[in-house]
Amino acid sequence: MPVMHRNVRYNCRVIFLNRRILLIRPKMALANEGNYRELRWFTPWSRSRQTEEYFLPRMIQELTKQETVPFGDAVLTTLDTCIGSEVCEELWTPRSPHVDMGLDGVEIFTNASGSHHVLRKAHARVDLVTMATTKNGGIYLLANQKGCDGDRLYYDGCAMIAMNGSIFAQGSQFSLDDVEVLTATLDLEDVRSYRAEISSRNLEASKVSPYPRVKVDFALSCHEDLLEPLSEPVEWKYHSPAEEISLGPACWLWDFLRRSQQAGFLLPLSGGVDSAATACLVYSMCRQVCEAVKDGNREVLADVRTIVDQPSYTPQDPRELCGRILTTCYMAGENSSRETCDRAKELAQQVGSHHLGLNIDPAVKAIVGIFSLVTGKSPLFAAHGGSSRENLALQNVQARVRMVVAYLFAQLSLWSRGARGGLLVLGSANVDESLLGYLTKYDCSSADINPIGGISKTDLKDFVQFCMESFQLPALQSILVAPPTAELEPLASGQVSQTDEEDMGMTYAELSVYGRLRKLAKTGPYGMFCKLLVMWKDVCTPRQVADKVKRFFSKYSINRHKMTTLTPAYHAESYSPDDNRFDLRPFLYNTRWPWQFRCIDKQVLQLERRQQDLEGVD
Repeated sequence: MPVMHRNVRYNCRVIFLNRRILLIRPKMALANEGNYRELRWFTPWSRSRQTEEYFLPRMIQELTKQETVPFGDAVLTTLDTCIGSEVCEELWTPRSPHVDMGLDGVEIFTNASGSHHVLRKAHARVDLVTMATTKNGGIYLLANQKGCDGDRLYYDGCAMIAMNGSIFAQGSQFSLDDVEVLTATLDLEDVRSYRAEISSRNLEASKVSPYPRVKVDFALSCHEDLLEPLSEPVEWKYHSPAEEISLGPACWLWDFLRRSQQAGFLLPLSGGVDSAATACLVYSMCRQVCEAVKDGNREVLADVRTIVDQPSYTPQDPRELCGRILTTCYMAGENSSRETCDRAKELAQQVGSHHLGLNIDPAVKAIVGIFSLVTGKSPLFAAHGGSSRENLALQNVQARVRMVVAYLFAQLSLWSRGARGGLLVLGSANVDESLLGYLTKYDCSSADINPIGGISKTDLKDFVQFCMESFQLPALQSILVAPPTAELEPLASGQVSQTDEEDMGMTYAELSVYGRLRKLAKTGPYGMFCKLLVMWKDVCTPRQVADKVKRFFSKYSINRHKMTTLTPAYHAESYSPDDNRFDLRPFLYNTRWPWQFRCIDKQVLQLERRQQDLEGVD
């Protein structure tokens, strides 16, 4: 809760019991990197182990019958134990408050967290909590936000209760339930006996500065608890990355759909892996909605009835629900193949979407015709003798026409069927294509939201394989084995002549490596070259590594301007190039990188001379 104290705004936990406020605990470590700018709004409380009087607003005084309450860094002492609070980011800091609180006798730590989902992140959360209680003993209660933040993040729950290094209760990681309560019955004497045996901990505890204590006339235990059965440790059940993708972005889509008050989604379905993965996510969302309704979730039932505009409707079959809220559209052109059309149609039938097929050639020819009428010039594809500029422009016209058509059908396709409302347009550009800029600005990658925009091509393929097996969607088999293609250049003898990896000049696997080194390792061209020399020493020569790094940074910097218009995407990957809040960088670079590339060339020459000298000795 935001609280203004002495004209300074703090991010706080307000702890209350039986209509009385016990303590206002301001956050001491603010998240100010990656997706977060907490320092823009709040000031951290920097006075460790100190409290002040906070004068309550009059409207609160009337409710609590209190004039002032403690404000600051303190702990609560009940009749039977001592309870301390951490707030979100404080668990992740090098000097977390739970360390000194535990040394000062706090036995129960509570953390109200706002930790967003990233693929494979659950391991880090569990490790932090279990290690906190392994070294110092104690009980740790981690509660985490659930749902979409109205932006690119999804908070995935994952609440837990741990004691002395073991997990005793695990909450669901992804769920359509707005609220979940997690409980465990634990023995405080287990904490005390555990701590008493750690000599090094007790030596540190004897020197720690005490926390201010707020006395609370309340007990968590009573004499009758003697016969209560204690909770047993449980083994944490982790989702595979493919399962995480099937659940997290699907929940995010549901939150966006119900809160935007739209009637469904429109997805341009190309017959490739990316748009197929997006269709599978909507289908997964429909499965979760049906399961939630079957389990008695009244909020989900009310929301789905509002979306489909039928007060008595109860979803039971995911395919049937998908037909109501997902419209897919295959937009053929003269460069489209029969195979991609068939793959798109077959997948649409299996997930149950309302599928449309249309041809964009009349619109493309009309636009190119306007250019020819004005200039007297007719651009040609490279395959027909045109220049690279002509070739690229003709590809971009097709891509941008698809975006215009997608929005037209999103607005009017339900109207044409006599139904109310409009549709949210879904994009399907993956994180690797966005990083390199392998997309047309304002093409059909431009949409309202993009559920796969933070997911790598490698993870998407694993997810599609998972859907094929778990959701019984055999149409995905042919989509998986087909080479990724934009289908914007002329066919060769009726067959696709253009592939993504050939266009990019690098593989999707290589792109994931470049992305992690650029964002996570914070490397520029020379730093990336140095790291890849070691990583790829068995498959590439130094000169080959240099060429790959230069090609990546040249294309990345040329296309960085496209990041400013990326469709808002589900944040699932730590190397996302999202320019809105996560990866804040310039979008005008010196694309020749003269100093960095010279350093790389100099190092390559030195390595080659050294290799020649060694061969001469042999």
